[in-house]
Amino acid sequence: MSATPHDTLHQYLNEIRRQVDEELERLLPGAQEYPPSIHQAMRHSVFAGGKRLRPILCLESGRLFQGEEKSLVHLGCALELIHTYSLIHDDLPALDNDDLRRGKPTCHRVYGEATAILAGDALLTLAFEVLSAPGLLPEGRSPRIIHELAHAIGTRGGMVGGQVVDLEAAGRQTDAATLQYIHSAKTGAFIRAAVRCGALGAHAPEEDLARLTVYGAKIGLAFQIADDLLDVTGSKEELGKSVGKDGQQQKATYPAIHGLEESQRIASQLVREACAALEPYGDRAQTLHEIAHFLITRKT
Repeated sequence: MSATPHDTLHQYLNEIRRQVDEELERLLPGAQEYPPSIHQAMRHSVFAGGKRLRPILCLESGRLFQGEEKSLVHLGCALELIHTYSLIHDDLPALDNDDLRRGKPTCHRVYGEATAILAGDALLTLAFEVLSAPGLLPEGRSPRIIHELAHAIGTRGGMVGGQVVDLEAAGRQTDAATLQYIHSAKTGAFIRAAVRCGALGAHAPEEDLARLTVYGAKIGLAFQIADDLLDVTGSKEELGKSVGKDGQQQKATYPAIHGLEESQRIASQLVREACAALEPYGDRAQTLHEIAHFLITRKT
């Protein structure tokens, strides 16, 4: 595999994050726009940091098929709004009850539980406002992209469905198939959708979309396995959130069922399979290859 055309993957990802943050700044209501409390809560969580992984995957997938850059960044921002909504709600006392997210106090700790719930609702709503705005996505692409995302965050194998089964499995004996469903739905489905949406936004042919679907599904599951491992092996300082909570809450995780070594092997195998799906694109998919490997070697 040839060297990346960018100085380093880290520098390149930082540049994409900068572009995404600039567009998010434009899309979000100002902190003092009335009513200010909800807008400040939304901005608190959106601009708390984060890898911007989903927008980056969307952008790189679309670039494989010469997608329009501005449109892909805009689409990526909608993905980040949805992702941030999910984090706000995931941190709530009724779910994971977390005090920290990305090294900062969680939304409900700063603004109260009621405002945090509404901030999550508002970000989800804003995402679909962004996606449906005339002239911002390629001609005829909005309906399919909106359908794609709505399915990925819904109950039928999507984020909400995975979250429900995750809650129900806590404290109970869980088999490997149920665990794979939880991770593939709760986290993996939306990562897969981010990859697919970039390709859809660039009018990728169905054969190519199928390849990108394999890539997205594999790295989505690998990403969550890596998160499970970091909850055991990582530090609060590096992760910017509490560690060891999965064990305390008796949650279904890959290390709990498969052990650390086997979980690492499974994640690595998933990344190899994901990258194999990109072979027809050669060096054009170099950054997607590097992102896949980054997901399972990251420390945050």
